Amino acid sequence: MASPFPAQNFVADHVRAIPRSGIREFFDLVQSRADVISLGVGEPDFVTPWHIREAAIYALERGKTSYTSNLGLLKLREAISHQVEKRFGVAYDPKTQILVTVGVSEALDIALRAVVNPGDEVLYHEPCYVSYSPSIALAHGVAVPVACRAEDNFSVTAAAIERAVTPRSKVLVLNFPTNPTGGTMTRTDLLKIAEVVLRHNLLVITDEIYSELTFEGEHVSIAALPGLRERTIFLHGFSKAYAMTGFRIGYACGPAELIEAMMRIHQYSMLCASIVSQEAALEAIRHGTPDTLEMREQYRLRRNFIVRAFNGMGLSCHLPRGSFYAFPDIRSTGLSSKEFAVKLLEQEKVACVPGSAFGPSGEGHVRCCFATALDRIETATERLARFVSRLRACNRPG
Repeated sequence: MASPFPAQNFVADHVRAIPRSGIREFFDLVQSRADVISLGVGEPDFVTPWHIREAAIYALERGKTSYTSNLGLLKLREAISHQVEKRFGVAYDPKTQILVTVGVSEALDIALRAVVNPGDEVLYHEPCYVSYSPSIALAHGVAVPVACRAEDNFSVTAAAIERAVTPRSKVLVLNFPTNPTGGTMTRTDLLKIAEVVLRHNLLVITDEIYSELTFEGEHVSIAALPGLRERTIFLHGFSKAYAMTGFRIGYACGPAELIEAMMRIHQYSMLCASIVSQEAALEAIRHGTPDTLEMREQYRLRRNFIVRAFNGMGLSCHLPRGSFYAFPDIRSTGLSSKEFAVKLLEQEKVACVPGSAFGPSGEGHVRCCFATALDRIETATERLARFVSRLRACNRPG
């Protein structure tokens, strides 16, 4: 009998080195348990508003089942251009400076592949969304994390970025409001970062998917600051603000030369985003603002409740100013973030994500998504309080 084909020997070295997603790996455990309250996956619990779903249905009824331009439907790009200029204060030509993608994840991937040469350093702040470091590695870049601290409300400082810059630094990736911490940035802080970017001739990729879910203060895009539009790729999408995760529609805006480079990759991989999803996204832009405002207010109520609950049980938790994540500090329990999450799941059937899934800077915390119904959050925090109380009782001397 012939020996089995050694398929593992054919996996590319840079792919073999990439770990599985810390979120998905943990939720393999969740799937095997019944009656779990999940504060884990970062997905709105709201169903996509009916008028947006209806637009998708109507598109099918009209036979909208073809390819679109590689860049996306022009009418959608025109609507995106208008919205981005109105909301973020940055103007882009819909014909040459906007690309519709299959979610923001694809936009980030092809942005990195379009600009990174092997060995180029890409700076990003951490804790961060799980795909940033692997996406940099897949583009053959060198990932350089810049730690954010709870005492800074998990914003990133210009000084920390400056310390991380080397002659090989090429790109700075930003994501505010941030997944998993809910951190945001002020205009003053971004102006300081802009100075570093200009001084070191960096390109910025800014992922602002949670911008509509800013609870306090003004959301400012670094692309709108003086001298930054020309050296920034602005990423955004529809998943979070409009509860359209399954539609998989994102977009990138930037200098025509960079969007052209991204489109060249996009055309040979995805070719174009789904026309039905693009039609739904057009409806969301045109008439979806009231839905977004209503959902944001519900998230604000849930945020206030869960942060109060964490602090009440002795788990220090800063007030996230954006997104729908709380990031409590669990170091006082004596457990690692993974131990805490696994034991909580086993003993109280509550699922949250270990902070270590978001990089070494996330250790000592867990991510709890409050994009779930308030009554479920109330039950989950009751179980959490019981779990924490029991841990402390076990650790008490004597």
